[in-house]
Amino acid sequence: MDIPRFHLAFPVRDLAEARAFYGGLLGCPEGRSSDQWIDFDFHGHQIVAHLAPGEVGHKSTSPVDGHDVPVRHFGAILKPAAWDALAQRLTAAGTEFVIEPHTRFKGEAGEQSTMFFLDPSGNALEFKAFADDAMVFAR
Repeated sequence: MDIPRFHLAFPVRDLAEARAFYGGLLGCPEGRSSDQWIDFDFHGHQIVAHLAPGEVGHKSTSPVDGHDVPVRHFGAILKPAAWDALAQRLTAAGTEFVIEPHTRFKGEAGEQSTMFFLDPSGNALEFKAFADDAMVFAR
């Protein structure tokens, strides 16, 4: 199946921090940039960190399976092995998780491994993995 790539622009307080976090820690190759923004290849999708210090951070949460999930967040659905490797890399780097790596909806449709953390600007990210990819949109 040919899936269109998405484009997401989001605010950051400092481009050097964004470059170190997205390019370094998360391993997203850098694309074009200026003194106001940086493109990153986010698992085949284009995300753009825009310098906008007054717009950063998450404000609200919503209850999901016993956790307070940041309402405004983005991330990727990875294969389980890639998710495990990322969780280990983030833990080794001393990442403070908003929601620690765990399995959500155990034994239900949509069972998934998930974790939430913030970038240096306070933008919330979620990475998840499904043992069965058919469960991504299960009801």
